[in-house]
Amino acid sequence: MAIHGKKYMAVIEKVERANDYSVEDAVAFLQENPTAKFDETIEFAFRMGVDPSKSDQAIRSTVALPHGTGKDVRIIVFATGDAAEAAREAGALEVGFEDLIKKVQDGWTDFDAAVATPDAMKEVRKVARVLGPRGLMPNPKTGTVTDDTAAAVNQLKAGRVEFRMDRNGNIAVPFGKLSFEKTALMENAKAIVDAINGARPASAKGTYIKRCTISSTMGPGLRVALKEISA
Repeated sequence: MAIHGKKYMAVIEKVERANDYSVEDAVAFLQENPTAKFDETIEFAFRMGVDPSKSDQAIRSTVALPHGTGKDVRIIVFATGDAAEAAREAGALEVGFEDLIKKVQDGWTDFDAAVATPDAMKEVRKVARVLGPRGLMPNPKTGTVTDDTAAAVNQLKAGRVEFRMDRNGNIAVPFGKLSFEKTALMENAKAIVDAINGARPASAKGTYIKRCTISSTMGPGLRVALKEISA
């Protein structure tokens, strides 16, 4: 059982548990009631109403946040030749091929995203067991398998985030820092809600989003009214 400090307990006392919040009110509450000394990340957590055991109901996509995440995104790129040089010039943390694959095989995962050229993917699949469980495996659906490595790196650095449903039917997506202007957080939040609704599988029936909360890194989760986020 987690033990929370006095500051957290004081904030939790203010939460209106009987009521669902609008996205705007949830954001405002968390900005007005920080619980940590650092600039906390604010994120959505969705409980989806689809069957995660069915491959045709998997949810995975990307969304470009208008105002970024406030985080310095560390990106590695598996590539050779011109694509490798372009990735370096775009600011990738590390670029390589066999040497980089070996480094990841040995357990290095101190990065936030991975990009690969299509030609490199045959070898990159060797580290799927390392990258896959961490959500770091390059994937054509999310634009991280591409010959245009510079564009992929720039988009990721500018605020494109990937979201995917886990095996329990949950999706967590960060949308900024508490220090952001409220309007920036609201625009980022709208982009995420639109993307989640846009990623609804064709085979999904009934209620698509069952529950939604917004929380900060160290703060409480605030339940959001479903009418606010339903398509």
